[in-house]
Amino acid sequence: MQNLEEELKHIHPTETTVALREPTVDDGAAMWRLARDSKTLDLNSSYAYLLWARDFARTSVIVTVDGEPAGFVTGYVRPDEPTTLMIWQVAVDHAYRGQRLASRMLAHLAGQHPGCTHVETTITSDNTASIALFMSFASAQGAPVDVRTVFPAEAFPDGHDAELVFRIGPLS
Repeated sequence: MQNLEEELKHIHPTETTVALREPTVDDGAAMWRLARDSKTLDLNSSYAYLLWARDFARTSVIVTVDGEPAGFVTGYVRPDEPTTLMIWQVAVDHAYRGQRLASRMLAHLAGQHPGCTHVETTITSDNTASIALFMSFASAQGAPVDVRTVFPAEAFPDGHDAELVFRIGPLS
């Protein structure tokens, strides 16, 4: 964690404290704002983020910088595949992008669930930042990646690009 704090001092030269932890209901509003401000995530209702912070805190993580939320990863263990951690959303405040916060949150979350041998996420083909994040995670884990279409565009009634599932694992 020390390296991350050193990296962030280049952007914010004062003393910087970075913490990774489970979200609480008190973080729900900040998670909603981070998702909204990302400009890339499908924004859910504020209620959904409050519920997520309450019911899926153990499979999610929030990063704070000097006590303020700077990003989050939400996930859940798939009910039909209890060794698979499904990552739902990854968001990082624009002020902290490029500082590897997303990578560190993802690695932290995967490390909290040693019984999960695989990580999955869905990404649209034009979301190059998310694709790079998950391919980098797979490389760091020495794990293969299987990519296929999970939800074709025509499955969405409201006009949405196809979602590709990235299945990473087994993790080392």
